[in-house]
Amino acid sequence: MKTLKVGISTYAEMKARTLAVARGEHRVADEPRVWFTSTESFAKVLSAGNRELLRIISEAAPGSIEELAQLTGRAKSNLSRTLKTMAGYGLVRLEPGEHGRIAPKVIYDRVELGLAIAATPKRN
Repeated sequence: MKTLKVGISTYAEMKARTLAVARGEHRVADEPRVWFTSTESFAKVLSAGNRELLRIISEAAPGSIEELAQLTGRAKSNLSRTLKTMAGYGLVRLEPGEHGRIAPKVIYDRVELGLAIAATPKRN
């Protein structure tokens, strides 16, 4: 089972973490690979409809976005936009298919959300 770890963090927190890693002050251990800026953005990308879309891609392995549109009944333009967003978060990969078409592939079968509810104290 391949799991994508995601987290929720503000842009400023993500920038501070990245700079701390670059300065060698913070080691990336078992942290999320993908970050969302809010729980709302996370919920939007992984809505029930989008999780169903990921399931269909995983099970049916469509060879193109056109084929996926036929399977789901969704407009190709809507699917293209949704898939590009999902690809940006690492949830799908858009691979070259037959005849120059783009074939969506699901990369992970689980998403694990790490969500802090209070500020993490600095370690000495």
